[in-house]
Amino acid sequence: MLEVYIDGASKGDPGPSGAGIFIKDGQSVEEYSIPLGSISNHEAEFLALYHALQICLPKKEAIISIRTDSQLVANAVEKGFVKNKNYEPLLKSCLDELSNYPLCFLKWIPSKENSNADRLAKQAIRQSERGDHHAG
Repeated sequence: MLEVYIDGASKGDPGPSGAGIFIKDGQSVEEYSIPLGSISNHEAEFLALYHALQICLPKKEAIISIRTDSQLVANAVEKGFVKNKNYEPLLKSCLDELSNYPLCFLKWIPSKENSNADRLAKQAIRQSERGDHHAG
């Protein structure tokens, strides 16, 4: 089983943003800091999930467990619905990616349990501030 921790962060709303993805597969660990340019924190949270799902797809794991400290993302994915219409395209992209996985669980965790992904997201913000980013 892949354990995947994700976090999106922004410095400002909107502002320089980044996604942090921490993947644990048994004893091995992979870390990703993805600069996202200038977007809102919630958009960064959705894009962290989207990028994590794309990164994990080639790994062909039977079970993937994703943890996020974003209640918005966790609730939106669980219900397949988000109140704010601005996030609908991001949610749809995430749900489309999720459909590629036979068993994928998304669980909300407290921020204090998500320190690795948080560190990676903040690192990506610094990359966004320097201007080396790609559009999510």
